[in-house]
Amino acid sequence: MTAEPVTASIHIDAPPERVYEYFTRPEALVRWMGEYAVLEPEPGGQFTVDILGTPVRGRYLELDPPHGLLIAWGYAGAGRLPPGASIVEVRLTADGTGTRVDLEHRDLPPAQQPGHTAGWTHYLARLAGAAAETTEAAAPDPGMPQVQRLTHTVGNA
Repeated sequence: MTAEPVTASIHIDAPPERVYEYFTRPEALVRWMGEYAVLEPEPGGQFTVDILGTPVRGRYLELDPPHGLLIAWGYAGAGRLPPGASIVEVRLTADGTGTRVDLEHRDLPPAQQPGHTAGWTHYLARLAGAAAETTEAAAPDPGMPQVQRLTHTVGNA
């Protein structure tokens, strides 16, 4: 059974071209999410990021620079959300001098929805700081509160 999609939106004080890079360049991605990334931004290309020891594994499904992307998402070694089992859609829309980011994470099991809701809120706020190049974004990712990390561990995924 799949829950309703997790959705999140944020305005970022940076143009869509810059924001898009934060989903496709490893050194940019780890400024706001995770500590290690291997990205091959082409259809079927690898999407690998380790977020505080949690191995996110998937593939880029569609890329439409700088308007959006579609990423298959899951966790290595996870039974309930294996690599590529869910879909993250990111839409980037020019909004004045900045960008509106609309994210929809589909095909999540109901038990995964609360963790991903909190997670995307946390990480999109970090993306806003990174893309706008604020000093807070340069700090290492503190991660989610302990209760949040438990919902993302491989054993409980």
